[in-house]
Amino acid sequence: MDELQKIVKQHQYVAKASTAFIYGILVSIAMNFFWTPGKIYSSGVTGLAQLVATLAKRYFSTGFFQPSVALLLFVLNLPLFILAWQQIGHRFTFFTILAVTCSSLMIKSLHSITLTTDPIICAIFGAAINGFGTGLALKNGISTGGLDILGLTLRKRTGKSIGTINLCFNFFIILAAGAVYGWPYAFYSALGIFINARVMDMVYTRQQKMQVLIVTDRPKSVIDCIQNRLSRGITIVHDAEGAYRHDQKTVLLTVISRYEKPELKAAMKESDPYAFVSISDNVEIMGRFYEPEP
Repeated sequence: MDELQKIVKQHQYVAKASTAFIYGILVSIAMNFFWTPGKIYSSGVTGLAQLVATLAKRYFSTGFFQPSVALLLFVLNLPLFILAWQQIGHRFTFFTILAVTCSSLMIKSLHSITLTTDPIICAIFGAAINGFGTGLALKNGISTGGLDILGLTLRKRTGKSIGTINLCFNFFIILAAGAVYGWPYAFYSALGIFINARVMDMVYTRQQKMQVLIVTDRPKSVIDCIQNRLSRGITIVHDAEGAYRHDQKTVLLTVISRYEKPELKAAMKESDPYAFVSISDNVEIMGRFYEPEP
């Protein structure tokens, strides 16, 4: 059994490393083929790296200080690597460093190709490609660095999200895009940031919560099966009655992530395929909700 677990872990590590490499390719395509030609800024630390590189090129064009976006992306993430190592975990930090390193190397090595300079097209396609890459990385259990680390650290220590910090940081990036390239580009960058977030949410579904209501006459079987597969707490409501036949039912309430929905379906098919199951999206959670360690 120990040998089997070791093999499974090795496969997981290889999958995470492969995902980090794929993410690096995708973010470099977004940067070199779309964002740079279209003068579009990304969100988070990547956008900050673009901003610093642009200002350095503009005000130090003949000087020694000429950092690239690739170099700045890695350097700006260094203090966040230390934070992740201390607050989140060593394995998580290792794969985060791998993902950021791959993206920095690919941005540097992949030569820029100007497919178009239309800012709207560049904002849309650059954001969609990067959002897919980021969502794929998060789905496979690795971080892409930047504000992800701050978000996980804050959530781990306080249980709160980093939504406000994210919003303020990206608002600063949008203002910077307007100040550097002109205010129309601020709106193009805002469009890109919005599309990036939407595509990422479509790919990475672990953070989306769903409330599940189950009406069954086989509660023990359903509870055992769900808890074995999902490790979720369940609230039991006894003495429910069906309005049509007036037979006794039990109502079960639980909350899962969208990522776990296939496992829930499999659990229900195995334990009680005739149960009535109602699933509601966009649930706001107050209190403790189990999340796997990154």
